[in-house]
Amino acid sequence: MKILEQILSQSAYSHEIDVPFAEVDIAEWLFTLPEAEYLRCCAPDHIAAGITTTDDGRRMSINVEMIGTGLVVQHYVAEEATPSYCRMNSISDVFTPNGRTQVNVVWELIAEELGGGRTLYTNRVTAHPTDAFMAFLGEHGVAFEQAAAARQEAGGDHNRRETPFFAESIARRALARRVSGNA
Repeated sequence: MKILEQILSQSAYSHEIDVPFAEVDIAEWLFTLPEAEYLRCCAPDHIAAGITTTDDGRRMSINVEMIGTGLVVQHYVAEEATPSYCRMNSISDVFTPNGRTQVNVVWELIAEELGGGRTLYTNRVTAHPTDAFMAFLGEHGVAFEQAAAARQEAGGDHNRRETPFFAESIARRALARRVSGNA
């Protein structure tokens, strides 16, 4: 599967949380996130989630969600996973009204210290076309610019809505760890 350098869509949204930076652990949150909590982070778009590994042992997050009119199955593999930064990469299956295709999605989860016991969480999502996606567009007579505009609108809206819920979920997890003495 060839991943192309073009950007299909890109968005980044941030949300401040009342948790000290030192208590935030995005990787721990992501790889212990209960499915019900994932669903609450962007209902009704979020459909299912699970954690697994690749054959060679790298951690994965599998997410199923609606982005606009497409049902997207994301197979995020951790390229980097630390308390303050996770970079997840997925060749995502997209089921559209016109059939199935694939896009490459890079999901970055970022925590930055604000001081005063506060942390800024940023949720950045960048989608790149694959050769399969470009062939799919050609088969259906859709211009890349048209597909990119639709994906930008739908993906940006989805990210805008889920970011504060992810941030507050990360905050709740940090506070729960503090209460249990595992912070």
